[in-house]
Amino acid sequence: MMQSQWWNHFKVNRLIYNKSLAIGGSLLLLGVVMFLMAFSNVQTKTYDIQRFETAKETIMSPISIEDKQRTDERRRDAIESVADIYSVNRSITAKRINYIKEMFGAVSAAEKNNQKVVSTGSDGKEADRELDKEELLQHLLSDEISDSVPSSVFSQLLQLSKEKRNVAEDLVLKAISERMNEGVKASNVSQAKQNIKEKLDLVSFDASLQEALHDIVDFAIVQNSFVDLEKTNQAKQDVANDVEPVMIKQGQVLVLQGERITEEVYQKLSLVGLLDSKSNTYPYIGLIILIVLSLGVIGHEMNRLYMKQKLDVGTVVSLFMICVLMFGFMKIGSVFQSSLDNFYFAVPLASGAILLKLLINERIAVLFSVVFSVFGTVFFNQQIPGTLNVEAGLYFIFTQLAAVLFLQNVQDRAAIIKAGVGVMITNVLIVIVFMLLSYEPLSWTDITNPLLYGVIAAFLSTVLTFGLLPLFETGLGILSDTKLLTLANPNHPLLRKILTETPGTYHHSVMVANLSEAACEAIGANGLLARVAAYYHDLGKTHKPHFFIENQMGMKNPHDRIEPKQSAEIIIEHPYIGANMLRKHRLPKEIVDIAEQHHGTTLLKYFYYKDKEQNPNVREEDFRYPGPKPQSKEAAIVCICDSIEAAVRSLKQPSTDEIEKLVHSIITDRMLDGQLSDSPLTLKDTERIHVAICETLKGIFHSRIQYPDEATEPVKEAK
Repeated sequence: MMQSQWWNHFKVNRLIYNKSLAIGGSLLLLGVVMFLMAFSNVQTKTYDIQRFETAKETIMSPISIEDKQRTDERRRDAIESVADIYSVNRSITAKRINYIKEMFGAVSAAEKNNQKVVSTGSDGKEADRELDKEELLQHLLSDEISDSVPSSVFSQLLQLSKEKRNVAEDLVLKAISERMNEGVKASNVSQAKQNIKEKLDLVSFDASLQEALHDIVDFAIVQNSFVDLEKTNQAKQDVANDVEPVMIKQGQVLVLQGERITEEVYQKLSLVGLLDSKSNTYPYIGLIILIVLSLGVIGHEMNRLYMKQKLDVGTVVSLFMICVLMFGFMKIGSVFQSSLDNFYFAVPLASGAILLKLLINERIAVLFSVVFSVFGTVFFNQQIPGTLNVEAGLYFIFTQLAAVLFLQNVQDRAAIIKAGVGVMITNVLIVIVFMLLSYEPLSWTDITNPLLYGVIAAFLSTVLTFGLLPLFETGLGILSDTKLLTLANPNHPLLRKILTETPGTYHHSVMVANLSEAACEAIGANGLLARVAAYYHDLGKTHKPHFFIENQMGMKNPHDRIEPKQSAEIIIEHPYIGANMLRKHRLPKEIVDIAEQHHGTTLLKYFYYKDKEQNPNVREEDFRYPGPKPQSKEAAIVCICDSIEAAVRSLKQPSTDEIEKLVHSIITDRMLDGQLSDSPLTLKDTERIHVAICETLKGIFHSRIQYPDEATEPVKEAK
């Protein structure tokens, strides 16, 4: 017992290990493929170019970077363009104005006052002497005025009348004050003097007075505007700060094909690293992180499928192949993108979403649509590392989600065509949205080409789905809904064989199919698989149809003429004969397994008890099906529904209570007999199955043969 437990524990651990190894290996291989396809889109290309050569191709910047040399040149130019800021020295202005006032004031004072001075005569005696006006002015005026202004100026002013002198004073003060207040630089002192003189010449003064006034102007006008170093330096600093850095933008064309590599172009190529043989590893690290994140999500979903027992080798290979195909389509499209603008509109990425939904489920289709769209932004970055084409990513997510949403009610292959039409309409609408949002003038070619690409993508997606779906279904053994629907066609050769050779079995199979589908839907199992498998589960009865009661139709029962053990052998072989026939016709493994397992290791009670009456030493093993027991939820449900349909058919007037009692007894019997022990059904599942089967049975069954007691069970056990 201890050894058995250890061995079971070892087998479970080994299964988990093998599962983890398989998932991890497939993810690792997928990651390598993703990296190999996408690394060139993030790789920084380098060029062996010499100065003054001709560019062999158009070269764009892979990064955004500041051209510091050009920025410094612009700042120097801006600083040099700033003129010196001058400040007017008001004290100098006031001093020169006061000098003029002093001059005219002294002249007026000299006219009114007589002043005596003591002087020594020729005889050596001192005597008082009265000064003349010009001499008096020399005593009244400051030294700077008397030393700088010619005496002829004062002589001329003394000759003027008071009124005329006042007019001259006002004119001179006004002209000089205005000009000095404006500021007189060292470089334009002469010009300032000349301007004031020209103004004074407009007044009708005689020539001698004008000359005197000119001398006053020459004395009064001096530099009073000086460079303010603090303000000038601050202005230069402000201008330098306002200069925007000269940037080389990512994707900016540095040189066109056929152009000469000038020194300036060469410096730009060097600056962005296109002449450096050392490759930048950062983009590769970013790509690896993106791949790891994507594989983490994919691995989580694969593990989720495994926990639901829906992950097999075919599913793993299908996921891998679809991923490789979609990445391959995007890689090929990115090659044409360099010469054909917006070529990503033509990539048939929707085919991947349709295939994933048909082959696996909708959740996987949506998840992989997001992954493909994310990598689409990398593939269609026009070979500019570091950039992401968000428009391409949005287009891909919409076209794939449209494929998933429009693929509904898959009854035949026409559903794929309907989904393709929905994808085409979505593609056209998304392209129009992008055009309207671009806010750019578009030519007729700019409009028609993207729209045509969108239509082509939808068409190719549909064609590729039709072409690839049989490959996955047949070559990899993937059982899709479309494959199941095809197998459910009554014109299938095997179903026609059942109908024509065993009509009673065909009717029984249809009833079992109805019950099985309802029960599977109640617990979340694959109802379509259960229905189709139920159609084929009794195919083996076509080998000897009249040995099964539903096909006898009033004829004598052949079991009455042979031994019970021989009857049991004929009955027991039908699941395995049917399974071999299904394998020969290459039907999916899931259907073959259900046909082989639908009786499990149950006991043929009727023939067992009949033989036991004659031979008390009969072995029970001789009257049991060899198995295997049902391994899946669908197989277990078909096993239950097969017995329930035959049992309910034996009731003459089935009531609701009788049906519920009978269904409960059969489910309980299968559980106690261990027939459900190898399936993943839970007790909660069996309760839901009981309810679903009872609801389905109501109203569809009429009077049937009375179900016998266990000891005298009729030939219905010939099932």
